[in-house]
Parts: sequence; C-alpha cells; structure tokens
Amino acid sequence: MVSELQTKFQKAKGVVFTDYRGLNVEEITGLRNSLRSAALEYKVVKNTLARIAAEGTPVSAAKDNFTGPVGIAIGYDDPVLLVKKILEFNKINEKLQIKGGVIEGGVCSVDSLKKISELPSRDIQLSVLAGTLQAPASKFARLLNATVVRFAYAMEALKQKKS
Repeated sequence: MVSELQTKFQKAKGVVFTDYRGLNVEEITGLRNSLRSAALEYKVVKNTLARIAAEGTPVSAAKDNFTGPVGIAIGYDDPVLLVKKILEFNKINEKLQIKGGVIEGGVCSVDSLKKISELPSRDIQLSVLAGTLQAPASKFARLLNATVVRFAYAMEALKQKKS
C-alpha cells in the first residue's frame, strides 16, 4: 500500500489534503464519484503510511498536514481541476475541511488553493498560449499578402493606364 501511494504521489500534479470528519459514507462516496468522473482520486489513508509514502516525493514538504483524519485527493493531469472539484464539494458540504495541498511540487495553503481555483483550466491556458504564439506569425503572413496584393493592383492599374 505504501509503494502504491508513493507511486501516486510521484505521478500527481496536485494533491489536496482534507479532514473528512463529520461526513458519512454516502457523502464520501458522492465526493469520490464526483472526483472519479473527472479522472481524479480520493483516498483515506493512515497518517503513518502517508508520511512513509511521502518520503522522496514532492508531497514530503507537506508532512505537517498528516495529522488527524486525512483524506487525500489526487490529480494527475490538471491540478486546477482538482482544486476546483474539492472546493465545489466543500461549498455543497461544509463538513469537508480543506487543510492544504501540494500543487506542481509547491506547498499551498487553503488561501492559495482558493486563488488557484480561480485560474482557467489547463486546456484554456494552453489555448491562450497557442493563440499568443501564433499571432505574430499570422500577422506577418497577412502583411506579406497585403504587400503582394498591393503590388498586383499597382501593376493592373499601370496596365490599364498604358492601354
């Protein structure tokens, strides 16, 4: 179990630590199902096992969060989506308390997680980046095309004038 958890910590782009006290089985199952639909995981683990599994991973910096009952939400692709899903469930059910997290190797407080949740998703950020990178090239192509078109019109006008 420790090696499996350590592998998950190594692969994870985002990990959010929660305190699930007060949630019943049905509510935790609802949380797991909502996370599973977005290819995310939620595990309840023993603190000692989590501390051992965190050794040598980016999660080791957040060992202080392994106190009391700890539920761990893990995301492998988009850490922003993970944080959004956890905070969305927290708004519906305030019994789930967020302790902190590790996003892209950096330890985050609850306030930082809330700020991260306001970011657009990874796909949208990549689209904006691609548009920004493509803009100069497409503008240059339009300018070159405009120069050629103007030259062609000038040649046509000269031809008309001579005839």
